[in-house]
Amino acid sequence: MDAIPLLRRLTETTGISGFERAIRDEVTALWSPLVDEIHSDTLGNVIAIRRGTGAEPRRKLMLAGHMDEIGLMVTRVREGFLSITAVGGVDRRLMLGQPVRVHGRRDLPGVIGSRPPHLLGAAERDKPVAWDELVVDVGLPAAEVAELVRVGDLISCHQPLRELADGRVAAKALDDRASLAVIAICLDLLQTRSHAWDLVAVATVQEEETFAGAITSTYCLQPDVGIAVDVTFAEGPGVSAPDAFPLDKGPTIGFGPNNHPGVHQALVEAARAIELPHQIEPMPRGSGTDAWAMEVVRSGVPTGVVSVPVRNMHMPVELLAVKDVERAGRLLAEFAARLDEEFVGQKLAWDQEPAGEEEK
Repeated sequence: MDAIPLLRRLTETTGISGFERAIRDEVTALWSPLVDEIHSDTLGNVIAIRRGTGAEPRRKLMLAGHMDEIGLMVTRVREGFLSITAVGGVDRRLMLGQPVRVHGRRDLPGVIGSRPPHLLGAAERDKPVAWDELVVDVGLPAAEVAELVRVGDLISCHQPLRELADGRVAAKALDDRASLAVIAICLDLLQTRSHAWDLVAVATVQEEETFAGAITSTYCLQPDVGIAVDVTFAEGPGVSAPDAFPLDKGPTIGFGPNNHPGVHQALVEAARAIELPHQIEPMPRGSGTDAWAMEVVRSGVPTGVVSVPVRNMHMPVELLAVKDVERAGRLLAEFAARLDEEFVGQKLAWDQEPAGEEEK
């Protein structure tokens, strides 16, 4: 399965946090041929089940990647211009001059502007433009804008995926559409491999705002093990180890309180079994991913975190190495195929000795 068309298809589809209908339909179409059953739940999560070969009742592995993206919302319509605010962690430093799509009564192309620098005071020129100074201009007469756009309408960045040199791509919403591509690659690889456990792939909603999708889907599914598939910080200007990871060196495997040590070790063993490049990501606090929500549902779920390094996170020009997406899919397929009936009792029991440094 070619990762670049997957990433293009997923990143160029809109799905702002809490309003994921378009990306939900896209994920459903993408995953449907790869699973035995697929549906959307009450909150809007896509839940896809690929049944295992073990005797019933089978244990369940849940792979969760969030499908929502950050975006904007209209707060005021005045004289043909749209005032805006953020949905999720939008970096307003990059908003000025961005092409956008306003999702009003019909979709409208627009650009984000503000007062030109010539009309600003010296102190204002040295600061990022405040939210209340940014406006979206769709180029239509004020009366027509008032008919087509309402307060509360959503606005998404309008950026196509761009293929760069050396196997890199740049696009909006790689956080976390990359994970949906990773899970698709995993499901595709499992078409020719048996796995004892049921694999439940979940495209969760609202991770950027509430973690509600992961909370509700985990509560319903009650998995035996959960893996959050997400992105992490890649090395770049001003961002270096231990807070960031090099591109094209494989996915990261989380290690810390939000990662069950048995799940972490099994992921490492799966990577080593197929000689897959991977990196260990220290997570001394919460992971900031759906794993936090998955871990604390009901009486608790043993969780792990697998991430793809991404530069420029929460910007319209996020960047990753395509090979890291493919490797993450291979890692998850190998992990799923290695799960057996003894895994819970042997690998997840708290009376086991913790992994030594040489084992990690």
